[in-house]
Amino acid sequence: MDSVENWAGKSAWLKEKRHSGKQVYKGVLLNAWQDDVILPDGSRSKREYIKHPGASVVLPVFENGDVMFIGQYRYPVQQALLEVPAGKLDAGEPPEVTARRELTEETGLSCRELHYIGFFHPCIGYSDEVIHLFTAWDLAEGRENTDDDEFLTHFRLPFAKAVEMVHSGEITDSKTIISLLRTKAWWDRSGPFPLPGQTPIKPE
Repeated sequence: MDSVENWAGKSAWLKEKRHSGKQVYKGVLLNAWQDDVILPDGSRSKREYIKHPGASVVLPVFENGDVMFIGQYRYPVQQALLEVPAGKLDAGEPPEVTARRELTEETGLSCRELHYIGFFHPCIGYSDEVIHLFTAWDLAEGRENTDDDEFLTHFRLPFAKAVEMVHSGEITDSKTIISLLRTKAWWDRSGPFPLPGQTPIKPE
């Protein structure tokens, strides 16, 4: 078994090469493709996947340490879920612009400060989607501007409670889980103000 050091270099031989492909579905948001690929041993196989424009999520943090969630009904899983504000990237749009727009549209909030946490791949087995993670603070309230077919509720709760809800299984949306845990890790190291109950990390 290989060690994890330089894992990307050691895994380069796993690359699959596209030989040919065709689009099998074109929708409003999602486009599905089927490619014929050449495997590492030279044999052929099929890969089906969805092309996605990408998305941004933004976790707003208030001065008292509360965070803002939205509640939204998700038809594929037939239930309402707690989520961080999020939305897809428009063509050619920088992820930061998307994050600011979705924050205002879905919560009515705007922010003076926005920090990029990173990105992740939410569904690597069947999509090329990339989700960019942001956290926002120094917030101002305004008016939300949701889409005509978008119905939301808003919930404000302590950051620590939100993290507890991840570990208890009450929050199951992957982008929300990753946004909370990665933002919490960044905030503990570099956050602009302490969260209630936070133990500051002493510099080495």
